[in-house]
Amino acid sequence: MPQEFVPEYNKPDTPGISMNFDNSVSIYYVVSAQETFEDAAVAVFDLVREAQNRYPGWSRVLYLDIEGHVDRQGNYEDDFVEFQQELLFSTVAPFLCAFETPLTGGLINPDPQRNDVPDELVIRPPEGPFGLN
Repeated sequence: MPQEFVPEYNKPDTPGISMNFDNSVSIYYVVSAQETFEDAAVAVFDLVREAQNRYPGWSRVLYLDIEGHVDRQGNYEDDFVEFQQELLFSTVAPFLCAFETPLTGGLINPDPQRNDVPDELVIRPPEGPFGLN
């Protein structure tokens, strides 16, 4: 039985897509204080798709940092709690072997990474689920 992939390196120094020593790919994205939930979601998803296109089938690890988007108590705004917990878990994580966010820390996908990354991310109104096309 193959062993579970466990990344043995740290977040890259600069945002973008980079190849690692173990033939895995790091995806590092910094959400700016000016970005909306939708802008950040599409940007992260586009990077995952680009990583699959450039390095088909390679294990992918997403590193996420968020600038701003905190309330007066220093907690993440509701949109960016949802971004880190709901969007990443339900929509992006299946296309990664692991990811790290400020809120969740580092997590490993217990399922095999999917490589059938859809062409686009579709964000529906708040009452609807996230979707992929």
